This record gives sequence, C-alpha cells and structure tokens, in this order.
Amino acid sequence: MNTTEAAFTPRSGPSLSMLGVPFDNVTTDQTLEAISGMIASRKPHYIATANVDFTALAMYDDDLRRILLDAHLVVCDGMPLVWASRWLGNALPERVAGSDLVPKLLAVAEEKNWSVYFLGGKKEVAEQAVQVVKERHPRLKIAGVMSPPFMPLHEMDHATICADIHSTNPDLLFVSFGCPKQEKWIAMNYQRAGAPVTIGVGATIDFLAGHMQRAPLWMQKIGLEWLFRLLQEPRRLFKRYATDFVVFGLTIMKQWWLTRSSRRTTPAKPLTPTPAKAPDIQLSSVPELFCPDRLDAAEVRVIEQVWMNTLEGPEEGIIIDCGGAQFIDSTGLGLLMRMQKRCRQSGKQLVLSTVSPAILKLLQMTRLSSIFTQAASREEALNKILNASAPASPSPTKTVPLHLDWSGAVTTSSVDGLWRGALGVIQNAADARNPVVIDLKGVQLMDSGGLGLMARLKDHAASQHIHLRFTNASPVVHESLRHEQLEYLLAS
Repeated sequence: MNTTEAAFTPRSGPSLSMLGVPFDNVTTDQTLEAISGMIASRKPHYIATANVDFTALAMYDDDLRRILLDAHLVVCDGMPLVWASRWLGNALPERVAGSDLVPKLLAVAEEKNWSVYFLGGKKEVAEQAVQVVKERHPRLKIAGVMSPPFMPLHEMDHATICADIHSTNPDLLFVSFGCPKQEKWIAMNYQRAGAPVTIGVGATIDFLAGHMQRAPLWMQKIGLEWLFRLLQEPRRLFKRYATDFVVFGLTIMKQWWLTRSSRRTTPAKPLTPTPAKAPDIQLSSVPELFCPDRLDAAEVRVIEQVWMNTLEGPEEGIIIDCGGAQFIDSTGLGLLMRMQKRCRQSGKQLVLSTVSPAILKLLQMTRLSSIFTQAASREEALNKILNASAPASPSPTKTVPLHLDWSGAVTTSSVDGLWRGALGVIQNAADARNPVVIDLKGVQLMDSGGLGLMARLKDHAASQHIHLRFTNASPVVHESLRHEQLEYLLAS
C-alpha cells in the first residue's frame, strides 16, 4: 500500500466525481485524522479544498483537472457541492471548508507540536494573521512566513521560496495565492518544499487577520456564504460568481440528467469480481476487471475494495473491461478516477477497454476522456500496457546509461505516458544499477505539467538511488526552466 492510502484510511463512503473533479467522502474529523497520518509519514502530500469556483475552472483547465486527480485528498468546500452530491446519489457527509479546517488544524498543531509555515497573501496581512494566530495559540511553532511579490506563476522565484520552506522543515504549509495559481504552484513545488502536508487556503489568511469577515453561521449553514462575500467585494466577485453559476449550474444538471436513473428499486446484489470469461494465456500476467452492468453507488460499495486490492500486485498495468456497463453514475466515475490515481502514483498503466456508450458519454461530458487511456479491445489494451512498460533501448551493460528521448510537446496532456515510460526505464536501470539519460533536444513545447514531470522523475530516481540527468535541453526547455527557476533540474 502506498503512503497516500496508508495515511488516508478513514473513509465514510466511496468517493465521487462532480464535473470531473474527484471528491473524497470525508468529514472534517476524518480529514484531520488523514492529515495526522500524512505528517507521521514525513513524505510530501498536498490537499485541495474545492469549491464551486474550483470545479467550474477545472472544466476548462486540463492542468488544474490533472492536479486534482493527483491530489492526495480533495475535500468539498461548498454547500452547493454537498447538495449536488445528494442529487447525484452519493451524499457527501458535510462541507469541509478551508476557512474552518485551518483554525482546527492550528489548534491540533499546537497540541501535537507541529510547525506551520504561511506562504502568500499581502505582507502586512500575513504578518497580522500570524500575530492573531500567536495570540490564540501561544505554544504553536511558526516555522516561517513569506509573502512573495505578486506576479505571474512563471515569473516567481520558486527556488528561493522552496529553499526557505525546506530549511525550516514545517509540518504544515499553508499556501495563499488564490485558485488556480496556488494549486499549480503546489503541484509544481510541493515535493521540493518538502512539507508533509501542503494546503491551498485561498482567503483564509485574510479571515485570520480580520481583513475579511466570514458570513454569519446561519448563512454558512444554508449555503449563502458566497452571497455574503459578494456583498463585501462586488466588483471583484460578481463576474466570477455569475460565470460559476452558469457553468456549474448547467453542467451539474447535465450530469444529473445522465445519472437520474441510478435510483434503485431493489437492493443491490453482491457482485463477484471474477471475470465473466477466463482471459486467454496472453493476458494472464495483466489483471483484468469487468464493470457490472450498473456501475453505481450500490455496486461500488461492493467491488471497490476488491478492485483496490488488485493494484497491490507486481504487474505493470491493469485492464478494466467497460463493455458491459450500461449505466454509470458519479460514484462509478469516482471509482475509475481513484483507480487511475493509484495507478499513476505507483507507475502502473490503466487502460479502459471496449468502453461502453454510457461510460464514454459521461467521460466526454465531464471532459475526462483525456485522463484515461482507452482501447477498442483486450488485445489493444494489453499492447498499450506492454509498450508503455517496455525499455527504451536494448538491455545495456552495467556501464552504459539507459537513454530515453523526449520530443514534441511535453505538456499536461502528455505527462501520463511520459511518466510511465520513464518509470519503466528507471526500473530497468535499478535492476542493473545503470544511470538514466533523458534527451530533450526534440522538445518543442513544455508547460508547467512538463516541468513538474521533470521534478518528479528526479525525485523518484533519487529515491531509487539511480542517477538521472536531462541532456541537450532545447531553447524552449531552457526558457521554461529559467522562468520557473528550475535550472537545477539540468544539473548532473
């Protein structure tokens, strides 16, 4: 079991996907317990507190959508999302708002002697927030406070920021750059910053400092906190909220329309996870799962743990045959997304084969088609897995590096395949103690997703005691690295 799953054990029910965003089915107490496990692991994790604006932005931002897929925990920060989860047949237990979670975390941190680092917000606001926190929690360890100058993400001095955070070794890192900038900064830098738990907290710093007031409790309970904030900042928020209302409202209705028939009139029958037909010998080394005819909340509760256990094997990938699924709801989609996340974390390849019209339609509506590798047949699915895990060059001698060439666009949409291919090469190198060289001369475009991929591969190779270096960086790569202060990735 990977560190994410080990840390995140409390679950009140299966996760679900709304508008392509995966939400973990947790309460505030369960979130605090999960965070405690993450801190105990001493390995970097990041958490997203997703509200309506967040989900609306993710509909049209592939980078943000993949960041949410990879997040170690995504909690629901909005009553409209809680209501929508009820309409979609898998009610989230409660709203876990960042502005509520942070004060509780600070109290727990004081009790457990955790240290906290505050990043972002205006300098005077951040300093005032820290002063208020110290008055409320005099024994709390403040590891550091930094308010970088406001500028686009690509112009920020990431190296200096991460070096300061890493030097203070905080347990909790609160990032307040606003969505989606803070989530993209976190995904790019959380490994290098090194904090066990990093959370994007948005306007919570302003709330702590008293520069912004929270809505009265009665407004929070009935889901009108957005109206209170709109009245405070009408010029800044009116256009955003109006856009969110249209995008979220219309799209969630489309998803509800697709899932409206998920209400069962009879109890769910237990589902046997054994394949409907025995796979041929060619597929015997790759696990194959079969979707039931209705991949809904009732069936997910039956099969989820069996499916998760399948990922614990040594195989390089897994096939999910979706041909028999006549219906899928938000919970079924949530299970597929969770399987994909676990595969990405462990370097496995997940392929959906013979995707039924029902699943394909929901994937297209939620803009998740690009998240999943799909195949028209079992044989094609197996070939995709085998090709992804194949070494990039013939088996070398112990003194010859393993080479991998990247070309074209190294962007958010291509990082999955590149990650899996590189993991296969690193594994081969680990077996024979070879170095790994990734040639970048053919790269014509690189975005934040590609830069994050380079950083992740460096960290992963180091954890395996493998020397990995990037060579022949094209001018495009050099410029991207320079903008993000990531030139260190080219160091030998």
